[in-house]
Amino acid sequence: MKIYTKTGDKGKTSLYGGRRVAKFDERVEAYGTLDELNSYIGIIVAKSEFPELNKSLNRIQKELFDVGADIATPHDINQKLKQVRVTDKEVNLLENEIDNWQENLPPLTNFILPGGSEVGSMLHHA
Repeated sequence: MKIYTKTGDKGKTSLYGGRRVAKFDERVEAYGTLDELNSYIGIIVAKSEFPELNKSLNRIQKELFDVGADIATPHDINQKLKQVRVTDKEVNLLENEIDNWQENLPPLTNFILPGGSEVGSMLHHA
């Protein structure tokens, strides 16, 4: 499978199912932004030496990929695709992880400046 299609040279691209849209379409912008975030999380995982964090970030990467696929899929091409793959279950899991991580932090008394470590700064960026 080639990684290029030669079909986007006129300012259009295809959504899943073949519908052509402008490259500046909101859907394309949204899944492109998710792809950027996913790539940056991949850099963090490559640099991080925290197995528990990396496990969570790998799961989040898979969920972001699912969200991007859902965004790139018009609902009218297949009725089964109306169900998104990231649900309240995944959101609740992420919120619980954030709550658990926050338990180990001192109370916030001011804004946090990015820094502290390379991985910490990259997490801020992501």
